[in-house]
Parts: sequence; C-alpha cells; structure tokens
Amino acid sequence: QVQLVESGGGLVQPGGSLRLSCVASGFIFSSKSMNWYRQVPGKERELVAQIDSFSDRTNYLDSVKGRFTISRDNAKNTVYLQMNSLKPEDTAVYYCYTQVSLYEYWGQGTQVIVSS
Repeated sequence: QVQLVESGGGLVQPGGSLRLSCVASGFIFSSKSMNWYRQVPGKERELVAQIDSFSDRTNYLDSVKGRFTISRDNAKNTVYLQMNSLKPEDTAVYYCYTQVSLYEYWGQGTQVIVSS
C-alpha cells in the first residue's frame, strides 16, 4: 500500500534551517508529483511546495519563495524540503502528499516550531 513517512521536524531558532524528508513506498515514485503542505491549528492546510515528476518543475507558496527548496531523489523514493531563514510564522505541522490513481495520500506529519 502507499505510504509516506516524514521526518526532520523539530525546534529551531528564527533564521535557522531544517531539512524535511518524506520517504515514499507502494507506488512508482518517479512518475508522481510530490507536494509539501503545512497546517496550523484552526487554519486550513496550505500547499507550501510541489515538484513535478519527470520535469522536476517546482512551485512555491509566495511566502516561502527564496527560502524553501523542494527536491527529490528518485533512486531513494524521497522528497525533501530544505527550509532556510525560518520565521516564527513557518511554525506548523508539515505533511507530504501525493495522488495515486485518483486517491489522495498523506503522511503522518512532522512538527516544525520556529521560536527563540
């Protein structure tokens, strides 16, 4: 079955960096677009970054452009989110997401807290 397992979250000071990882299994990873979302309690989940399958074209939420970078390693079935210059407003639970055969799949989420 499809599984997405995130890791890499934690507590970091403003201006710091974190790299999130999402290891995928149960589908042909290289053929699917991959996405990172985030959610703050009381707010809707928002798309942070996405990366296409074969073209590696990327797209970002305006507020993270120039600070976050999404990338993928198809040999490792892994998608990454490098987050630099973190701000308190980046605090959220970050989720990995993909669609396979019209079904939506989410990881369990990894908490990112940006605080001094």
